[in-house]
Amino acid sequence: MNEDSLSECFAACMGQLLGPDFPNAVGLAVSGGGDSMAMLALAHDWARHMGVALRVVTVDHGLREESADEAAMVARECAALGHTHDTLRWHWDGQGNLQDAARRARLDLIGQWRGGLAHVLFAHTRDDVAETFMMRLVRGSGVDGLSAMSARRWISQSSERGFWQVRPLLAARRAALRHYAETLRIPYVDDPSNEDPRFDRVRIRRAMVELGLHVEALAETA
Repeated sequence: MNEDSLSECFAACMGQLLGPDFPNAVGLAVSGGGDSMAMLALAHDWARHMGVALRVVTVDHGLREESADEAAMVARECAALGHTHDTLRWHWDGQGNLQDAARRARLDLIGQWRGGLAHVLFAHTRDDVAETFMMRLVRGSGVDGLSAMSARRWISQSSERGFWQVRPLLAARRAALRHYAETLRIPYVDDPSNEDPRFDRVRIRRAMVELGLHVEALAETA
């Protein structure tokens, strides 16, 4: 998928997920990785054309020394593009599964941060759909649990309010987004935890390669 195709796919997905009466502003969850930085660039072009304001947030989980610098990198890119940016910080208490705790904390912190925003964009990809399917299959999930990530999911909060988690890149491959970022010289970071075999997702990703399991086939199954 080339740059023009990605832009067209992103715009089409945004139209399906948020149109035809688009909100005045949407939020973006941007970690600084290749997927989310590519989404920031795609959303910037789309929002400028549609007259929609963007508010960007980065959750610094504080698990690596570099994480604060990575959040600052996102802030600099947002300033250059003319979008507001906030960094939210989280500290793990050491209880439970780290990645699951981080995911839950991210949603909770973003829910508190968003104010009046009803939609927050997340940069999950086709690869994430396939990997999540395999992780749930290994854990023995039923049919509902194995179903694909939803492109639009309601996130309930402890109060009466909630927000829509919007995933406009579920049709895009991770490699295509990295290529897009590199072609346009968009800065991004590679989180070393993405290669750490202590985490389930990393082991599943490696197993998929070793077993010749293709992302497209798994995503279609999901």
